Amino acid sequence: MSILKLITQNFRNLDGKQIIFHSDNNFIIGENGSGKSSLLEAIFFLGHGKSFRTTKINSIVHHQESKFVVSIKDFEQQQLGLSRDVDTGQTDIKVNSERQSRLSDLAKNIAVQIVTPESFKLFFGGPKERRRFVDLGLFHVKHDFSHQWRDFSRVLKQRNACLRSVSGRSMLDYWTDIFCQHCEIVAQSRSEYVIELTSELKKWTQLLLPSLSEQINVQYLQGWNQKKSLKEVLLESRDREIQQGFSSHGAQKFDVRFLLNRTSIDVLLSRGQQKLFLLALTFAQAKLIERVNRVKPILLIDDIGSELDINSRTLLSQAIDKLNCQVIITAIDRFALEPLVSSKKNYKMFHVKHGGILEISDVDKS
Repeated sequence: MSILKLITQNFRNLDGKQIIFHSDNNFIIGENGSGKSSLLEAIFFLGHGKSFRTTKINSIVHHQESKFVVSIKDFEQQQLGLSRDVDTGQTDIKVNSERQSRLSDLAKNIAVQIVTPESFKLFFGGPKERRRFVDLGLFHVKHDFSHQWRDFSRVLKQRNACLRSVSGRSMLDYWTDIFCQHCEIVAQSRSEYVIELTSELKKWTQLLLPSLSEQINVQYLQGWNQKKSLKEVLLESRDREIQQGFSSHGAQKFDVRFLLNRTSIDVLLSRGQQKLFLLALTFAQAKLIERVNRVKPILLIDDIGSELDINSRTLLSQAIDKLNCQVIITAIDRFALEPLVSSKKNYKMFHVKHGGILEISDVDKS
């Protein structure tokens, strides 16, 4: 999917006027606080059902309003829409004017990838952030993964309930056996995906970090000691888990580590190099989604000038040319977009001011 038309209502400070995008490259310029990030946030919210900026939904709706709406139409006239009433917590979802019950019904039709200043949490935010990134890709690439994860989550809750309850201990062995089975299923899917992602990542690090690409590795950690069966590990930690009241090993503890040789990337790479790696990782995931899914990914990049010098932006421009997806990039000014804009003809440029978004004409582009 590529977005042709975006309409918002009461979303942050955006004025709500429809925006007509280019199918390939779109550049959004404006001062800090003008609404650039809010525009990306609206698209992200439609694709994920949540914000990348805040967990407080009330802060997203425009002042003194109780409901916001985001809707898009693609180049094949497919329509997706989401509205959220912050007073009641009700979310309404529509696909081609038909009401849907799950956010996943939206996600099946739109795959949104994003790189923002918050993306550095992939390094600093702990395993939870990395699990979220990998599982997002898995949702789009392996279509049965959402069912695997739902079944696993249900079993995990049952086992944790047994650990917390004295009366439930009689069922602990039963739920532990089922828990191990579902852990193995989820771990297998993740392992296969990480192998694919690592292979694809190599191609993009060669473009964006050519001098370091051969030294970059991805380490897969399944969530328990890989030299033992999960059942052995759980038996050894049974007393401690009963004391804690939750499962301390299993697929819910999965992690990936990004290493330069044997050291975490964030320790050795500069901030600019870290951003290039985040872009390479995001591009790799976008290509995997494109390869197996009918949904063409949408790539959002916020504040492109931050941390990236002119040479890095040149490498990025060359990498974007090899992507088959719609790209929407924000920057403070046109200078920050060099050399991305100068090397492309297939694009639109917009200016944002106080939430109003205006397309810059071809005359102004030149």
